[in-house]
Parts: sequence; C-alpha cells; structure tokens
Amino acid sequence: MSADLLRTTYADLSGLVTGLTAGEGDRPSGCAGWTVLDLTQHLLDDARRGLVALATPAGGPVTSDAVAYWRSWQPTPDEDDGTAWRTRVRASTTGGLANLAPLYAGTAAAVGVAAGRVDAGERVGTQGWVLTAGDLCSTLAVEAAVHHLDLVADLDRPGPGPAALAEVRRVLEGLHGGPLPAGWDDATAARRGTGREPLTDADRAELGTAADRFPLFG
Repeated sequence: MSADLLRTTYADLSGLVTGLTAGEGDRPSGCAGWTVLDLTQHLLDDARRGLVALATPAGGPVTSDAVAYWRSWQPTPDEDDGTAWRTRVRASTTGGLANLAPLYAGTAAAVGVAAGRVDAGERVGTQGWVLTAGDLCSTLAVEAAVHHLDLVADLDRPGPGPAALAEVRRVLEGLHGGPLPAGWDDATAARRGTGREPLTDADRAELGTAADRFPLFG
C-alpha cells in the first residue's frame, strides 16, 4: 500500500512540477524564503535520497518508523537557514525549471519503480535510521505531499491528492498522540501541524496545553 501511495504522490507532484512555467519558478513557496525553483531542487534531493535508501538493505533492528522518523525532524532556525542557502545555490546553477523539472520527474519515477521491487517489510537505511521499506515510502510520500502544498501556496495549481493528505494527517495524529481538531480538513491539518499556518485562538482553546507542542514537525 505504501509503495502505491508513494507512486501516486510522486506522480501528482511530477505532473505539477513539469507543468510549471519558467516564471513560476521564481514565485515564493510555502517554505519561508524558498522559491518554487529552490523547493524543486530540494524535492530532487529527497527523491535521490529515497532511491539510494531503497537500494540500501540495512542490518540490525528497526530504529524508527513512519511516525517516529518525524520526531527527530525539528531543525533550528540556523539549520533551516543553512539548508535553504545551500539549496538555493545549487538551484541557481540548474538553468531553471526547464532543466530541473524533467530531472525531478525522471528520478521520482525511478523511486516508484524501486519501491515496487522491495518488500514492504524489508529493512532499509536512511539518514542514520533503519526503517522498513513501507515506512520509508510513507515518510517520502508525507514529505512530498507537504511540499506539494508549499509549491502551490502562491500558485493557482492543484494540490496533493486526498490519499497523500490523509497519510500526512495520520502521521501528525501519531505525533500528536490523538485526533487533530475535527474542523480541520486534511490540507489545513498538514499546514498547521507543520507550522506553515499559525494556530488560531480557537485551535489553541481546543488543543489546550498540547498546542505548545506545535508544530509537530517542521
């Protein structure tokens, strides 16, 4: 199931990216300080990481899963700034979306093929963690779905599919330890759960002291 979800999520994102114009690459994204072009470079980096991970069998016990993986993803402002700067420098050398978008689409398609060839229970390694391949696929799909929302934040383009957003919500509720506010649709849950959108006073009243733990990952 996770491999199918990843393929669909990546296909939707590839369709978006390859359909963007050169001028849209300079538009802001939902990641503060990142343009659409910068974020596309980051997406390519993540797809490459996924491709390597799916081809890297890991020994030893599983050390993380589709939810716990995100507990470690709480970068400091300095780390965020450093990542953004390095990504922007590399994106600036690509020649724009005309070159970067098809490279991303090809890599994303390869990830989908690789995911289908690995048993969901096989252990793989990425970023110092050992996960099952199924849980790795979930983490890749969640990141892709959140960044799909980021890409369209300032564009009149379709967002991620409902299955991808439902997986983001499932992971966020796992991190939260219970249901998120019922009044949030899945896209709102993704934006507020990751700090893209601030909590309202009504949200804070409903969440109580748990509101202090937001964003659940950044």
